[in-house]
Amino acid sequence: MSQDHPDLRESYLFDRPTIRDIQRAAEKGIYHIRGGGAKRRLPHFDDLVFLGASVSRYPLEGYRESCGTDVTLGARHAQKPLKIDIPITIAGMSFGSLSANAKEALGRGASEVGTSTTTGDGGMTQEERGHSTKLVYQYLPSRYGMNPDDLRKADAIEVVIGQGAKPGGGGMLLGQKISDRVAEMRDLPKNIDQRSACRHPDWTGPDDLEIKIRELREITDWQVPIYVKVGATRTYYDTMLAVKSGADVIVVDGMQGGTGATQDCFIEHVGIPTLPAVRMAAEALQELGMHRTGVQLIVSGGIRCGADVAKAIALGADAVSIGTAALIALGDNRPDLAEEYAKLGSAPGFYDDWQAGRDPAGITTQDPDLSSRLDPIKAGHRLANYLRVLTLEAQTLARACGKSHVHNLEPEDLNALTIEAAAMAKVPLAGTNWIPGQGF
Repeated sequence: MSQDHPDLRESYLFDRPTIRDIQRAAEKGIYHIRGGGAKRRLPHFDDLVFLGASVSRYPLEGYRESCGTDVTLGARHAQKPLKIDIPITIAGMSFGSLSANAKEALGRGASEVGTSTTTGDGGMTQEERGHSTKLVYQYLPSRYGMNPDDLRKADAIEVVIGQGAKPGGGGMLLGQKISDRVAEMRDLPKNIDQRSACRHPDWTGPDDLEIKIRELREITDWQVPIYVKVGATRTYYDTMLAVKSGADVIVVDGMQGGTGATQDCFIEHVGIPTLPAVRMAAEALQELGMHRTGVQLIVSGGIRCGADVAKAIALGADAVSIGTAALIALGDNRPDLAEEYAKLGSAPGFYDDWQAGRDPAGITTQDPDLSSRLDPIKAGHRLANYLRVLTLEAQTLARACGKSHVHNLEPEDLNALTIEAAAMAKVPLAGTNWIPGQGF
């Protein structure tokens, strides 16, 4: 109800944001492009709770009994598996979408706590490689910035098939963010909108993926792990086929995952939530006899806190990956920039025009004056602090369930608060032994 017009009632289907979207489309004649992830309420880890230990299970004492968090990725085939100290990695975000200072800060923050960061579309920057002790090189459909010499410098390779915010769709980088350096690295003209391909140009199915993985192993002399990243859709079968093709690690990105820029209709209406995607991927690995042993599972898309980390691991992930949360930790949407966000027609907590290249925090921009505002040393330390907190929270929850390693968490440690979450996560509805779809 409106206070000014108490007799008026807002429509559910045609609420004010929907009306604004229609009016914008009618005025502009082009779909809305933005950054970030899905904004509508989707089933997520908040719909699950842990069953802390009491009499039937004993908890671990936090100050005296340890709880491990280390993860080894890629031992299936790689001679040099990637070993990280915490079960949280930094997702691929490109130089082009992010400033060079932001990429450096991500590397510094990840390195400070012993985990990995990822290049993203557009290639490897010197700042990123120089300040990342563990760096994953993304091999994307666009091939922008693809350099075999840089690829050999990486600690792992991630073959990107899809992204959670836009599975089946390609990336976008608008012309205002294509600086001299970005244009040179991507072999593109300056100031021209660029759209990455939605599929790899040299394969059409899993058999071709297997060939490509073998080529990458030959280039790297079988030294480093090969990941395969998919946007969460037909996750069970995608996981099966990626494992058959020879992947060491499967990365599944749910639809709550962010993006630098894509169509709003894609972000909100394509893919499935992270919650069911975790279980679907884990079940595929279990059927193949690879879960927790042969092939590792990394899950991304909407990870915000240690509880999300612990729940994803309990449902079958070996580690998680963060993108949007990492940018917020660096300084995205900071309250002290309220006046500058207001000039852009936004406010702290609402700014998602990452495609525009006018980010006052200096993160999602190529403007030298704006990007210089981000101190990569201080921002990297903020990210490291955030990663430490996520890890401590996940450990605290694991100990409360009586676990001496976060990987000992299991679905039996969880209950669901809604029927939808119970069905998607395949854990009982709280207070019952009922898993919807699994019988009574």
